[in-house]
Amino acid sequence: MSPVLPPSVPPGGWSGLVQLDAGRAQPVYLQLVDALTQLMSAGVLAEGQHLPAERVLAAELGVSRTTVKRAYDHLREAQNLSTHGRGGTVVRHTPRVAPELARLKGFSKEMEELGMVPSTQVLSRRIVLDRTMASVFKRPSTAQFLQITRVRLADGCPMSREVAWYDLTAAPELADWDGQGSAYGLLKEACGIELERAEQSVEAVMSDAEETSVFGFERPGPCLLLKRHTYASSGQLVEYVEGTFRGDAYAYRHAMKP
Repeated sequence: MSPVLPPSVPPGGWSGLVQLDAGRAQPVYLQLVDALTQLMSAGVLAEGQHLPAERVLAAELGVSRTTVKRAYDHLREAQNLSTHGRGGTVVRHTPRVAPELARLKGFSKEMEELGMVPSTQVLSRRIVLDRTMASVFKRPSTAQFLQITRVRLADGCPMSREVAWYDLTAAPELADWDGQGSAYGLLKEACGIELERAEQSVEAVMSDAEETSVFGFERPGPCLLLKRHTYASSGQLVEYVEGTFRGDAYAYRHAMKP
């Protein structure tokens, strides 16, 4: 059975495209991971491209099937490959971004600056009474908050799932917000609130069941959990957000001075 090859594969087939060296210190399966990753980055292996079955690629490259399996498993864990039953192993591309942490800006602005098209899917929105949030915002227990859960996408790819709370005492205009667009733009334009600063923490987590589904993972995968408190120029907390960002797409940068 001949492997399914992309149009740009040279006549030599996979053995002419992937060079492996058993004499190198790097394990052969990691050499194969690097080679396939480079082919994906170069566009030789396109989104939706079917890769050969493990035994087929192993035979052509002159390595064991276990080597190919380990490489495929590694790329699946990194969300670069997916398996569709009899449909075989398929290449999947996730856009990678490296935004800076030094500036306070919303997701939409962040993606636009990176040359990507942002969009939003609103999963839920409701006005709530929440004692925990009242404590976080230092409001009485009768205070109302807008709770909104959204999936944020870049170029159509789901990048994060976020749950945000907004203080309706400080920004009553948000009660009618449908969740589309930039909350920061709305706070400024509709509510007259100037944002001064934010405090944000970042921690590594595994995606929960809903996040795994939203991101299209085959199994729970590594993510970054960002928790952000956003303050108005008056010093009042106006927003609290917990956003889970897919770990295969985000690499945050932060400038540091000696």
